[in-house]
Amino acid sequence: MEVIFRVSGDILISCIKGEVDHHSAMPLRQAIDKSMKAFGCSDLVLDFSGVEFMDSSGIGVVLGRYKKLQKSGGKIYISGCSNYIEKLLDMAGVFSIVPKAKDFESAAAMINGQEQMSMEV
Repeated sequence: MEVIFRVSGDILISCIKGEVDHHSAMPLRQAIDKSMKAFGCSDLVLDFSGVEFMDSSGIGVVLGRYKKLQKSGGKIYISGCSNYIEKLLDMAGVFSIVPKAKDFESAAAMINGQEQMSMEV
């Protein structure tokens, strides 16, 4: 598992690659929390576009960051899910509390209260 961080304003974008399982969940959680603090970010986008596999430990990472950000008034969004990851998070009920977005740009727009509209022609 690898995670690359980008910052856009007050938003930390965590681009996660590889597998999120019981071996990688704790280091991922620690890296996200440390980066949120280091960069002074109040909001978080978890980009799962590079995630090949995730188990319940990954769900725990998402829910833990949700609880932490909820206490501080921050927002969290999930973006870039493959069909597999989307089904897993949906079945676990994660999307009932953590919104999903197609990509980072859509998530940032929602965080900033500027929902993007899309039209198919």
